[in-house]
Amino acid sequence: MHCPFCRHADSRVVDSRTAEDGSAIRRRRQCPNCGRRFTTVETTSLNVMKRSGAVEPFSRDKIISGVRKACQGRPVSDDDLALLAQQVEETIRSNGVAEIDAHEVGLTILGPLRALDEVAYLRFASVYQAFSSLEDFESAIAALRVDRPEQSEDSLP
Repeated sequence: MHCPFCRHADSRVVDSRTAEDGSAIRRRRQCPNCGRRFTTVETTSLNVMKRSGAVEPFSRDKIISGVRKACQGRPVSDDDLALLAQQVEETIRSNGVAEIDAHEVGLTILGPLRALDEVAYLRFASVYQAFSSLEDFESAIAALRVDRPEQSEDSLP
């Protein structure tokens, strides 16, 4: 690591700490040439390949903005969306790949979104699973009902 002050080609690590939810390492370094200290942040790169073939860095903000559209008018807070984006990123990073297809990112969102809000899940799934008919919606709704806890007839309106 080059010293940003004197451009010496080496530096010594004085302290290391995790940062940003454990996804980065913050290192305090000291230059043996000029003695000045500086901080570096190391992160692993995760890239998303778009349908067009373009590659761009993974962004939690893009996850949040995409899911926010599906959650429009639903009782979902910004904190809920931030947590969902974090879960999606952790799931993708746990696969150990440096590059992932954008469609796979969309499919990875479905699990946490289903747990967060079923209506938003259906809205989002209709796009990413390419629903083309009422039967697609009906089968998705039937799958949601199967996984739901039983409601007694007394609790129905």
